[in-house]
Amino acid sequence: MSPAPSPLPVPRLVTVPGRVNLIGEHIDYHDLSVLPMAIPRAIRLKWEPSASAQLRVSSEAPYGERAVPLDRDPEPGLPGDWGNYARAAVRACRRHGPLSVGVDARIFSDLPPAAGLSSSSALLTALAIALLQANGVEPGFESLMEILPEGEQFVGTRGGGMDHAAILGARSGCALEVGFAPLRARPVHLPEDWEWLAAHSLVTAEKSGALREEFNARRRAGGSGIRRLGWANFREALSRASAEELGLQAQRRLEDPERRCVVHVLEESARVEQAVRAIEAADLAQMGRLLDASHASLRHQLRVSRPELDSLVESARLAGAAGARLTGAGFGGFALILCPPGTRARVRDRLLETYYASREGFDPGKHLIDIPPSAGALELIARDAG
Repeated sequence: MSPAPSPLPVPRLVTVPGRVNLIGEHIDYHDLSVLPMAIPRAIRLKWEPSASAQLRVSSEAPYGERAVPLDRDPEPGLPGDWGNYARAAVRACRRHGPLSVGVDARIFSDLPPAAGLSSSSALLTALAIALLQANGVEPGFESLMEILPEGEQFVGTRGGGMDHAAILGARSGCALEVGFAPLRARPVHLPEDWEWLAAHSLVTAEKSGALREEFNARRRAGGSGIRRLGWANFREALSRASAEELGLQAQRRLEDPERRCVVHVLEESARVEQAVRAIEAADLAQMGRLLDASHASLRHQLRVSRPELDSLVESARLAGAAGARLTGAGFGGFALILCPPGTRARVRDRLLETYYASREGFDPGKHLIDIPPSAGALELIARDAG
C-alpha cells in the first residue's frame, strides 16, 4: 500500500495597500516628518512555501514570471525590470537572517503602477512579508522598517522610509505622522466628513526607469545645498534656526538647483506641522491652502510636476475642491484632492466633464478613485489572524 500523500500547503494571502502622502513630499529622505495615509487599493500576494529555495513570483501579462535564488545576494537586473523588486526582497530579508524555505507567489493588484501611490513599495513589502513568514518570522513594524528602505535603494531609488512606514503602520480613519532618526509613527485622526479623491494625470511615472535619476538628483541637490550653508543635514539646521531664517540664507547664498531644492524642503517641512494642526482643528480651508501651497512648491521649486498634473490640479480646484496637489515622486501619476463634505461626487463629475473629457486611455475604475483613509498591512494581517 502506497503511503498517503503529503498534504498540500494552504496558500496564504498578504495584502499590502498603496498610500497617498497628504503632505511632506520629497522630504522623508532628509529624515523630516511626513503625513501619509493608506488607501483601499492594494497589492495582494497569494503565496505558498516551496522546497525550491527560490522566490518565484508570477503576475499577469506582460510581466510574466521571475525566480530569485535565496542562497546569495542577488545582483540587480536590467533597469526598469519589475523583477528587481523580487531581488530586492530577497536581499532585504537575508539581512534579517538565512532563508531556507522558498516561496511560490502570484500577484494580484488593483493598485495602479507607476502612479505615485507606492505600488513599488507595496510589492516589495508584500514579497518580504511572505518570505519572512515562510521562514518562520512574523515581522513587526520596526523590524521591517530596518530592512525595507535598503531594499528600495537596491532598485536604485534613493528614497526615504515614508512609503514603507505608511503602508505598514497606517490605521483606518487616520493619517500617520511619521518621523525618522529615530523612527516614530503617530496616528492622526482625520475628520470623518472630509472626502478624499485620487485622480490620475494619465502620465505614467515609472520611478525605476528613466526618471530615477531625476528623482535622485533632487535628493542630492537638497543635501549638498544644506551642507553648503554650514549644516550637516536639515535636522540639525532646523534644530538651530527657523525655516524662515534658513530659507533666507538659501536665497542669498545658494545657486539653483540647490537653492530651489533647499527652499522646498524647508517650507514643506513647515507645512507638515501646520497640516497636523489643521487636521486636529478640523480646519478644512487651512488644509486646502496647505495642499495648494505644496503643489506650487513642487511645481516651481522642486520642478517635479508636469503640465498635465498642473491642469488636473487646477481643474479640481475649479470643480470645488478645498485643495489639491500632486502626490508621490511627481513627473506624472496621481493628484490628491480634498473635497468639502458631501461634494466628492460633484467634483468627480466635473473632472469627467473637463479634464478627462477629451483624453485617451481614461478608465474611471483605475484613474478616478475614492480613497478613504484605510488600514495598513500590519492591521490587515492582525485582522486576518484574529
